[in-house]
Amino acid sequence: MTTTRRKFLTTAAGAGAATLAAPAVHAQAAPIKWRMQTYAGPALGAQVVDQCIKDFNQIAQGQMEIELYYADQLVPTGELFRAMQKGTIDAVQSDDDSMASPTEVTVFGGYFPLGLRYSLDVPALFHHWGLDEIWKEEYAKVGVRHISAGSWDPCNFATHKPITSLADLNGLRIFTFPTAGRFLSRFGVIPVTLPWEDAEVALQTRELDGIAWSGITEDYTSGWANVTEYFLTNNISGAWIGHFFANMDRWNEVPPHLQRLMEVCFDSSHYYRQHWYWNGEAYLRVNETKLKSTTIPDDEWAKVEEEAHKFWDEIAAESPLKAKVVDIFKKYNETMVKAGKPYRYS
Repeated sequence: MTTTRRKFLTTAAGAGAATLAAPAVHAQAAPIKWRMQTYAGPALGAQVVDQCIKDFNQIAQGQMEIELYYADQLVPTGELFRAMQKGTIDAVQSDDDSMASPTEVTVFGGYFPLGLRYSLDVPALFHHWGLDEIWKEEYAKVGVRHISAGSWDPCNFATHKPITSLADLNGLRIFTFPTAGRFLSRFGVIPVTLPWEDAEVALQTRELDGIAWSGITEDYTSGWANVTEYFLTNNISGAWIGHFFANMDRWNEVPPHLQRLMEVCFDSSHYYRQHWYWNGEAYLRVNETKLKSTTIPDDEWAKVEEEAHKFWDEIAAESPLKAKVVDIFKKYNETMVKAGKPYRYS
């Protein structure tokens, strides 16, 4: 078939017209909106969660946005789990214990007495000793996605009076976590539960004798070093176990690439806390003077460790799953002790 000059020009003109036609307009999907509440107040939240949420929102490029709320802003901390489970809020940063999770693993969240020596024990246990799988299975049963676990600071006492022996703990009204309080009551401590933002005033007015809620980094960050005088160097746990959670239905609505982005951003938050707390726990003891350090002698503190192992056995007797988790803690700690320095010091 021969193409004439006229026919070629006609065809070319038609193609040009098609090229110049207005492009099709595709409606952009509305961004996914989530509300997340953290256990932390504003001062602490600036360190433990703010940046990873900002990073996620920026990298998501308008496809999804997480609105962050601090302790008790939407619901009281003790109601976080129920609110997330019902979909009132979409996601939570907390330990299991504080948010009153109804799972078999709740007792191990927060500060499980003497279960951890260092912050690196937490990711080791979750990524290499099976705890991540256990947590995901348990939370899936109640309609919640366990996204990831990470470590926070150790659990030391900040008090009005110096503590140099176990006897000094007797009768102290201490703000602490549920499981930690249950354990510390063995030594005469009176556990007190109140909203996070009320702790500073309660310390200032002496309604509280002290706090066993953090290490020295949070004592300074949250303002508690301004209203207490002494810091006990002995801790009942070397690290707090905290997590990111989401309502399962809401999690499943998120495209896989944004789910993965969320996991990566939250992992960056876990990593940041590793070095922020590690540095803070040492630097503030040495270079700040608001809190005077005291210590209970090692031979007396050994009684606390003995009681902790009895406590573990009591928890293990409550259910087969708790027994499984306790067994993991035992075998892990036995391995660390056998490995010697720097994993464990005698």
